[in-house]
Amino acid sequence: MIQLGVNIDHVATVRQARRGVEPDPVRAAHEAELGGADGITVHLREDRRHIQDLDVERLRAAVNVKLNLEMAATDEMVAIARRIRPQIAMLVPEGRQEVTTEGGLDVARNVSRLKEVVAALKQGGMIVSAFIDAESKQVEAAKTAGFDVCEVHTGPYAAAFSRAGGDFLVKELSDQLASVRDAGALIRRLGMRFNAGHALNYHNVKPIAALEGAAELHIGHAIVSRAVFTGLREAVREMKRLMVEAASKKG
Repeated sequence: MIQLGVNIDHVATVRQARRGVEPDPVRAAHEAELGGADGITVHLREDRRHIQDLDVERLRAAVNVKLNLEMAATDEMVAIARRIRPQIAMLVPEGRQEVTTEGGLDVARNVSRLKEVVAALKQGGMIVSAFIDAESKQVEAAKTAGFDVCEVHTGPYAAAFSRAGGDFLVKELSDQLASVRDAGALIRRLGMRFNAGHALNYHNVKPIAALEGAAELHIGHAIVSRAVFTGLREAVREMKRLMVEAASKKG
């Protein structure tokens, strides 16, 4: 069954606006679990703009599902991951001025360095994932570097969905979905797990969830935004329902 990893970074964003203690990401993780989340995702950024080191430590001790730590491929982050030992470490590109992650990791240009990072994380007992654009050269480089999982960047698909109003007769949108599909097929042929994420929401998630072999979707902003009105547990439950419904209609 397709799985949902819930990114709770923006719960910490609200907390950090006042540098206070609430809302607590650990309580958010528990609510997400009760709503059906199969994993909890957090991004420990180098500038610590939302999630803090202590959050990751507390989450690792408290969550009952897998913890996916998004991180830059730096010595500092590798050391933190090896100490805390989340179940999954996902390497992402990181820019200090970006509002959110703006593109996939360029594995093809950094294979040698990433091989070292992947090996160090695997030695720490973690499954290692790469957040990449839907390009064959990046998929192939990820295999060479030793990644276990590729998460395909769905931001371009989501942007095309918005511009087309969800009409797949618009070539741009159908092409973007095909790019994710084709990348996923190559990921699977090369023996890696096919995940997807970024900018997915309640309107555009179903076509991605319905792709053959899609194992897990990582979704954060849309769920936390919905939770303002419905509560986090219900927001997660509804997203999971949409995903499972779409996945069950494959083929």
